[in-house]
Amino acid sequence: MKRFIAAIILLLIAVPAAAQLTLHGASQFSDEHAFTKAMVRFEELVKKYYGKPVSFVLHKNSELGLEKDYFAYMNQGKAVDYAIVSPAHMSTFSKAAPFIDAPFIFRDLDHWNKVLDADLLKPIADEIAQKADVMLIGYAGGGTRNIFANKPVRNMAEMKNLKVRVQGAPIWSRTFAAAGMSPTVIAYNEVYNAIQNGVIQAGENEAAGVEQMKFYEVGPNLNMTQHAITIRPLCFSGKTFKGLDKDLQAAVLRAGKEAGAYGRRIESSEDEQKLVALEKAGKLKRIAFSDRAQMKKAVDPVIEAYAKEIGADAIFAKINAIK
Repeated sequence: MKRFIAAIILLLIAVPAAAQLTLHGASQFSDEHAFTKAMVRFEELVKKYYGKPVSFVLHKNSELGLEKDYFAYMNQGKAVDYAIVSPAHMSTFSKAAPFIDAPFIFRDLDHWNKVLDADLLKPIADEIAQKADVMLIGYAGGGTRNIFANKPVRNMAEMKNLKVRVQGAPIWSRTFAAAGMSPTVIAYNEVYNAIQNGVIQAGENEAAGVEQMKFYEVGPNLNMTQHAITIRPLCFSGKTFKGLDKDLQAAVLRAGKEAGAYGRRIESSEDEQKLVALEKAGKLKRIAFSDRAQMKKAVDPVIEAYAKEIGADAIFAKINAIK
């Protein structure tokens, strides 16, 4: 009788454990980063809207590699089910993806928000879903990117031939070259050492990244080029999504949109706070950049030509048309 009862108990324990789904997320960063916070919010909202048992495991601090790895895993339907990924890492599947937050696409934060609210990026999201089998379920980001360097860069003359690390998508190399710099593609986790060892002089990032990766230690001059406002899609594996029941699918889509908006609010509001704190602590110095209009003028023809080349000219026209 005891054996029978024990077997029943084991069965009761095993059934829910087997039935309960576990979704795995990944972040390059710690709990303090806006991306990690957005993914924690995503988990909370999915649980709230689904109302049935579902487990989440969020692998932080690059435990599962870098964003480019997460995107590959989601494409393959293994190891990572959801993550926030830079559009630059989607270029293998969609040439238009990195255009989402290319330099000088957005006039300011207000324009950026209006573009996202108008869902103008839907054609790019559709292409990524079709070709990569990865869904863009929300849009985080909102950090303004500047150039951190081991020397002050106050104008276009001082920017000339600056050896700067850029993201892997061609649009970044082309635009930075057009502005007179010498861009090179280096893995994100190798930027610090590359500046330290004199391979490059600079990188570009938003405040959250500069703080998290301690780039200020090797590039204490934050040159205020304000050349881009980030859009960081919250992605979900299409293969995983297809295996979820209808209620959970609905919860994921609803939660993704809201968690993305939450991430945008955090990052755009924290940007200035982080820079003020780093400056007060004597960790970095903000350098006024006087030639932003000139830089934009040098870059604009490259952006326009690239938009045509990748078939994103219609999207670009709509983005420019938003007042």
